Amino acid sequence: MKKKFFAIFFLVIFSLVGFFLINQSSKNLTPENIKQIKIAGQNIKVILALNAGTQEQGLSGKSGLEENSGMLFVFEKPSKYYFWMKGMNFPIDIIWITEDLKVSYIKKNAQPESFLETYGPDTDIKYVLEVVAGFSEKNNLKVGDEVLFTY
Repeated sequence: MKKKFFAIFFLVIFSLVGFFLINQSSKNLTPENIKQIKIAGQNIKVILALNAGTQEQGLSGKSGLEENSGMLFVFEKPSKYYFWMKGMNFPIDIIWITEDLKVSYIKKNAQPESFLETYGPDTDIKYVLEVVAGFSEKNNLKVGDEVLFTY
């Protein structure tokens, strides 16, 4: 009887500890805690654009991006978000990502001179990643590829 009691006791304790650890780790899985993105086999360190002000500014006025770095736009809800190159000083690849973390659309090598054009998919997305021009081609990124966030 004692062995059965201790077995049940340890099973309950183990379950509670597991539940606690899972619950604690999920609290850190918020957009504000995203540090990197793994996409096309590459780890990209990201600057986050979480609100309207930072999203409107984006990379405008900056002189460039380092290799394996980018800006991640995180929107409150999935929708159609279009981007343009107003105020940009360098070309970029723009990658639209769905809520289930799949590449939905890629604009390769968007040029600053094309600031009157807008780019974007006809599907709802939740995230947009801007990286150095040529990243998508160099790493064979394709629509449908999976994306992983690192916290």
